[in-house]
Amino acid sequence: MIFQGVGDGQPYPPHHLEDWSHLPPRMIRLDELITTKSTLDLQHLLAADSTFYGDIFCHVVEFRDQLYLEDGLHRALRAALAGRPFVHGRVLVVTAPSAR
Repeated sequence: MIFQGVGDGQPYPPHHLEDWSHLPPRMIRLDELITTKSTLDLQHLLAADSTFYGDIFCHVVEFRDQLYLEDGLHRALRAALAGRPFVHGRVLVVTAPSAR
């Protein structure tokens, strides 16, 4: 299996982060990622300029010691198809809201 798991949705609280550029990119193992999308638009995967308008790094949310691939599924699959076990991504750590 390429990923640790394939999910459909975000099991973490909303973070409302739009600008990820302040988070430094790091290498992330594909087999540690859980996807938040179960389908992929092949036009995004196969487009030669797929990173032209967006961040060139995947967006990953760390929540409860799990890494969720929020954006960049096409980049991660490209890496896997090229035989690379890692992808570069920006990681946002999200904590659970405290119970009252």
